[in-house]
Amino acid sequence: MNINPNIDMQPDIEKQLKQRIVQYYLPGITKENTLELLEEEPLSINVQGKTYSVIMRTPGEERAHAAGFCLAEGIIDKLDDISDIALCDGQDSNVAAVMLSKERICKVSHLLEKKGYVSQTSCGICGREIIDDLTEILKPVQKSITISFEQIMELVSSMDHIQHLRKRCSSSHGAAIFNRHREILSSAEDAGRHNALDKAIGKLFLEGKLNHASIALISSRASYEMIQKCARAGIEIVISMSRPTALACELGERLGMTLADVRDKGLYVFTCNQRVI
Repeated sequence: MNINPNIDMQPDIEKQLKQRIVQYYLPGITKENTLELLEEEPLSINVQGKTYSVIMRTPGEERAHAAGFCLAEGIIDKLDDISDIALCDGQDSNVAAVMLSKERICKVSHLLEKKGYVSQTSCGICGREIIDDLTEILKPVQKSITISFEQIMELVSSMDHIQHLRKRCSSSHGAAIFNRHREILSSAEDAGRHNALDKAIGKLFLEGKLNHASIALISSRASYEMIQKCARAGIEIVISMSRPTALACELGERLGMTLADVRDKGLYVFTCNQRVI
């Protein structure tokens, strides 16, 4: 494998934002204001020379994004499944070309033959046929950690220190991955909640540290595809800022994952509450 895990530099926050002059209305007064908006551009993820998916995302950390996406899709299982991830236009590329090992190509040929699709920031992976196919690429996670209510709330409070883009534009989603000792391993922000999670997981995957991932903290709701991504990463606990969907709970319960939602200074635990003490 030819990938340098440190090759993706920390994204330039100035390139991820664009200024816009807007009219600000208040009772009895209107004034002009300048706001920062989050950039959004397409990323084409090509696998073996063919476009697999086009994703609308915030520019930056393209290699990690492609790796995390391919892991969630079942295209790769381990780092050795990838021979290279190339950015076709350098660091500011909108095309990530993923090349697989010969052995992996044979195993996932049926996936690579699927028709490419566009994944929007608001919806991600869709389709009942995808749900039915989950059993082929997902397996139950281990049950090795416990966490207290107070410890969960401490993790939640740390999100303010992680979301640098959100402080400036108020529109980015964030994802953070922690180990069993609640030490942060990686984090990412993006216009799309799926993209932020793919990037955070992809960083650990490329560094060969994904086996340390135990807890995911996401700023959005926990939909079923977010649980799919966490399950593929072996994450046991998913803490969201919004209520999970019914399908997410069904999938989380089947895989032995703990799904929790922080709301009104309290904590709702929807599945496998044995981990919360």
